[in-house]
Order: sequence, then structure tokens, then C-alpha cells
Amino acid sequence: MLQKFLYPLFAICLIAASTHAQPGKKLSSSAKADNISPLTRQYISPVKILWKEGQVNNIEQLLKPGISQADLANRNMAILKNDGSGKKASILLDFGKELQGGLEIVTGMWGPKNVPLKIRVRYGESASEAMSDVGGPKGATNDHAIRDFTTLAPWLGRIQLAESGFRFVRIDLEEENAELQLKEVRAIFTYRDIPYIGSFKSNDERLNKIWETGAYTVHLNMQEYLWDGIKRDRLVWVGDLHPEISTVNSVFGYNEVVPKSLDLSKETTPLPGWMNGISTYSMWWIILHYDWYMQNGDLNYLKQQKQYLNGLVKQIVAKVGDDNQEKLDGTRFLDWPSSENPKGIHAGLQAMTVWSLATASKISNLVGDKETADLCNKTVARMRKYIPDPNGSKQAAALLAITGLMPAEKANKDVLSVGGAANFSTFYGYYMLEAKAKAGDHQGAIDVIRQYWGAMLDLGATTFWEDFNMDWIANASRIDELVPEGKKDVHGDYGAYCYVGFRHSLCHGWASGPTAWLTEHVLGVKVVEAGCKAIKIEPHLGDLKFVEGTYPTPYGVLKIKHTKLANGKIKTDINAPKGVRIIQ
Repeated sequence: MLQKFLYPLFAICLIAASTHAQPGKKLSSSAKADNISPLTRQYISPVKILWKEGQVNNIEQLLKPGISQADLANRNMAILKNDGSGKKASILLDFGKELQGGLEIVTGMWGPKNVPLKIRVRYGESASEAMSDVGGPKGATNDHAIRDFTTLAPWLGRIQLAESGFRFVRIDLEEENAELQLKEVRAIFTYRDIPYIGSFKSNDERLNKIWETGAYTVHLNMQEYLWDGIKRDRLVWVGDLHPEISTVNSVFGYNEVVPKSLDLSKETTPLPGWMNGISTYSMWWIILHYDWYMQNGDLNYLKQQKQYLNGLVKQIVAKVGDDNQEKLDGTRFLDWPSSENPKGIHAGLQAMTVWSLATASKISNLVGDKETADLCNKTVARMRKYIPDPNGSKQAAALLAITGLMPAEKANKDVLSVGGAANFSTFYGYYMLEAKAKAGDHQGAIDVIRQYWGAMLDLGATTFWEDFNMDWIANASRIDELVPEGKKDVHGDYGAYCYVGFRHSLCHGWASGPTAWLTEHVLGVKVVEAGCKAIKIEPHLGDLKFVEGTYPTPYGVLKIKHTKLANGKIKTDINAPKGVRIIQ
């Protein structure tokens, strides 16, 4: 069951009973692997009729709880009717929060013939997306998940429809001279029914909600594998996994979805390929394995990566020139907003190469591969002799600061703090926050979190987006309303690169960085010995009066509370599970 700290709608959407095997029946391991889904289904009624057109009657019936069953009583039906005298009967439903799943429709009886009726269904992460046409001027698509389709609604029956990521659903009756009777229209919410073990609460409700929203964003993407988006892309992108797994570590602790996704990436990328075709994404795979080991302490799993890691390290080292500069091939990519800054990308790739090889050295020592560790160390040592210019890129400056190629204080002053949240990005914003923390600018990072991620909440977000730009705020409409005359459509009018207009995902796990960052730097939790055997507690409250929370460890839940006293000092109370050594 989900925690009480989640805001009410969040709790309403997520509370559900776990599914169980038949009592007394023991499942074989193969049955568990092949036939039992790790996902729970919950049926969610809409909370609001956002719009209607044509002959539509008793539509508020759809807001009531349903039972997924048609019946012969045929009472209290919502009616959509077309008789050729006006506009097509249509409704737009708001389910209150972004969901991953499909749609269930339960129907009544209509005459004179007992025939199914053609309907059109459109999902939307925003109200305006649900009102759009595929291929229209604002870029709506059916990529990865079908979200705009026609189907037949059965007479006196039930139909369950395609899954995607959505909050809004529009239904149009397509038949001429027909009457559609709707008993129920409910979202089929599909998710892992797992507890939120980690938590964060302070005297700033805006920060609390940002933490919760980041956690929920990743939770929705924890399907059979860890996706980066529930509308698009419903795929395992390894670089995107890094902020997501940082959030998993802070909120859920161990979950099978992480090693499954890391293993899939390895299995589908034989060397000399780069994961997802991107050199940095193979580097993130290395960094992720070390982070996962530090959280969970599974050395046997780490040893399973030895052979692949050895080959990958040699491949990376071969891309470092005699001049100590990276010369990586494949797609040269940090994130989309930095993609038009080749000098910045080069600086970022230099830092990523150093970071990944330094991490590979640690792993190689742990798994008994001294030769690979030595190769990593020698390559890192000579790469540190060349310091590239970040060329104004906050992405590159963050990586240079994190890896020590550039003093963090200089990176923060000269690049990261310029313009505040301007030129932040949802993915690399996490590393910009990390670099600011390394520079000691925790208050500046907290301010950016409030401003940048908080702005998405102000626009109606219930999950964090694939991209966001502070310039979009001016005169923008909220995503949970139909765009008023004279306002900008923040979903349909913006976006770039692969996410123009409505193709833009409004639930992208790589945007969850503040959740992990607030846990590590404000609550002050830093794992310093593998498997959480030792955790350093070092809070940075900035202008906060108090912060309290929990953190998942393999030994149980770590509980922490920090209170700022009148003299400015911090009073800390810690309740650590047996087996976890606390360093203060």
C-alpha cells in the first residue's frame, strides 16, 4: 500500500490490492518467470467531464464508480446520440492524473438493431493532445503506443482498449443516426504495486510535491522493463536510466526492473556496438552498475559483468587519441538541448570518458580484474592532462565539475549559475544540480528546483516532462484545460528535435533528478560502503526549517529528521536499522 505522505489524488490513483497466486498452490520458477505479470491493474473512473459537444446526456454518470459489468437493467446510462441534425456527439474525460494503461468501456442496449457502433478514441497527456488529430499541425502521432484509433463498441458488453500514457480521453460517436449508451468508461491503470519506502518532507510543500512527482514519474515507467516514457519512448534507453535508477534507489530500494533492464541492454548490444547507438549510453551502463552495487551490495551480480566490461573498456580506451582527447564515434550525444553545441559535446564526452573509466577501474578491482583496472587508471591519468572548454554548455560544465576536470566553484560561477534556471534541461538538470552541490551552492540548487521543476507543476503537470524551457512559461495555458483564446498551448506549440509538439512526452523518467538529489543532499543520505553498510549523513537545509524522511536499505528503513535551531545549527535524529553504520 502506498504511503500517507502522497497527496490525495496520488493516493486515490495508486491504492490497490496486490494479486496473489491460488492459496496452497506453489508455482514453479518457470511459471513465475513466464506466466505471472509483475504488474497490477486498477480501474480508475474519470474525475471530470472537461468538454462535451453534440447531443450528450446524463454524462455525469461516468464519474461514478464502476464494476466492469454490463447488465439488463439498463439504468442511468450516459447517452451520446447522432441524428444528423448537429455536431457529432463527443466527450472529453479527465482522469485527474497521468496514468499508464488502457481504457475499459462498458455499454448498454440500443436499438432497433443489436449491432456494435463505431467510436473514435483519443488519449492525451494534455487536454489539447486528446483533442488533436494525428498528423495535424501540432505534431500528434501514434508512435510507440496507439493513442488515436477507431474501434467498435459492443452492444451490451465490455471492451478493453490499447494502452499508452495519458490523463485525458476523448470519445466520439462516429455512426450517423445512432445512439451510444455508456454505463462505464474507466482507465485501466497498470503499475507495480510496490511501497514507497523512501520519503521526503520539509516545511516547503513545493519541494515536497516535486520529490513526490519525480518518484511517481519513475514509478509509472517501472513496467516489465524500466522505460523512459510511457507514451514514447516505451523503450530501455541506458543514459535515461541513470536518473531513474538514482530515484529507484532513493524511493523503492531493490527492484527486479533494474537488473532486467541493464541485462537487456547488454544482451541486445554485442560489442563493438554502443548501447542505443550512443557512446555515452554504454558509459552510463558502467556507472549504473557501480551505483547499483553500492546500493545493494550484490558482488555476484557485478562479477557477471566482468567479461563485457573488459571488452567495453578496451573499446572506450581505443577512442582516446595520443593527444589525450576523446575521439568517440557512434552518436555523439549528451542530451537534446546541448546537441547543437559540438564544442560543448566534446567537453562533455571527455568528462564522461573519464567518469566511466574511473568507475570501471573500481568495478574491475572488485571483480578481480587488475589488468583492466590498470588500463583504466593509466588512460584517466593522461586524459586529465587535457581540459576542454565547456563553451557555455551547462551540461558540459556539470560533467567537468563532477569529474574534477574543472573546479566545481568555477563551473558554477561561470556557467551553471548564469541565468538561474535558464538553459537547464530535464535530463542533465540532475548533473547540473550535482555540480552545484559539489561547489557548495546547495541553496542555489534548491532555488532552481523550485523554479524549473516547480514551473511544470504550475502548468498542471502530475509527472515531469521530456523537456522543458523556462521561455515556455510566458502566456502559457495549463495542460489540464482547453487552451483559452490568446494563450499558448505549452504542449502543442513547443518542443524540438524528436519531440516537437504533441509528440513530446509529458512523463519521462530522466526528469526525476530532484527526487534523488533532495534525498542525497538535503536529507543528506550518501551511501559510502557497498550494500548501504555505511551511510554518511550530511544535510544541507539551505533556507528550510526542517526536513525529515526515510531511505530504503537492504537492512530495513533508515529514518532521519533534521531541525534547524535558532542559532542556525542543525539538530539531527537518526533511527538506523541494525547492520547500517552511520557516519556524521
